[in-house]
Amino acid sequence: MKKTLTAAAATALLATGALAEDTASIKPIVGAFLGAVLQGDVDRMRELANPDYIQHNPFIPTGLEPFIEMLPVLAQAGTTAENIRMFEDGNYVFMHNIWRNAAPFGADEMVSFDIIRLDENGRVAEHWDALQPLVTETASGRTQTDGPTEATDLDQTEANKALAVALIEDVLMGRDPARISDYISADSYAQHNPMIADGLEGIMAAVETLTAQNNMFVYTEIHAVLGEGNFVLTVSEGEWSGQTHAFYDLFRMEDGRIVEHWDVIQPVPTEGLANANGMFSGFDGVGPGSIAD
Repeated sequence: MKKTLTAAAATALLATGALAEDTASIKPIVGAFLGAVLQGDVDRMRELANPDYIQHNPFIPTGLEPFIEMLPVLAQAGTTAENIRMFEDGNYVFMHNIWRNAAPFGADEMVSFDIIRLDENGRVAEHWDALQPLVTETASGRTQTDGPTEATDLDQTEANKALAVALIEDVLMGRDPARISDYISADSYAQHNPMIADGLEGIMAAVETLTAQNNMFVYTEIHAVLGEGNFVLTVSEGEWSGQTHAFYDLFRMEDGRIVEHWDVIQPVPTEGLANANGMFSGFDGVGPGSIAD
């Protein structure tokens, strides 16, 4: 079954578990909720989510009913979503999505990472995301979303999460940047950041360019690490261009090395906020300190 579906059509498939290989998977609940949002199915949303649904998108009000009141804006714009990847870690589901007719989110086409937390009763309880405009011309020739979508090596989840954390702490936080080749494959590294070419050489060239511009980004804190098998998503906070940013990085691993990378980078707004929850709060138990040795 093809997993890249428009969310409007995914509701019935996900609700019946047609896209879930594991009957215990929580992905169908999240897929059904996403579909209900885009279809404006208020009754289904109320069935699947908590009334006190916690929202971390800074431009969307917190609480289920205030969120429902915004649905006509999406309907008027004709906003749709295409889910590219969906993974789960405990009671969290993390998704890689493309949004179209997405002017309410900032541009006609947007790429996002979305994270949903389910509560102990299996109801949608909390949402985080980061979005940026979709780019058609990239340094590597790849798109921001293509590449493998299925998780493998499920027994390596914790080891791969630790690998992602080590890369960020050593290389992106500056603890020991020379160790980059310990983490990233020198043989094959597929890059989906639109400004960076493939391979270690592409990373080095981007760093040189940004450093020469006195505009190198700096990661300051990892807030969440979520993984399923050979895919790991990290949510980090940092500084770039004189502003605080959210850095969502998705890594794919093979044989103890990172071989592919996707990301979404969003400035953290300080004005026009619809809630006071913050883009990084609430990640209890899924930070770097929760990773098993």
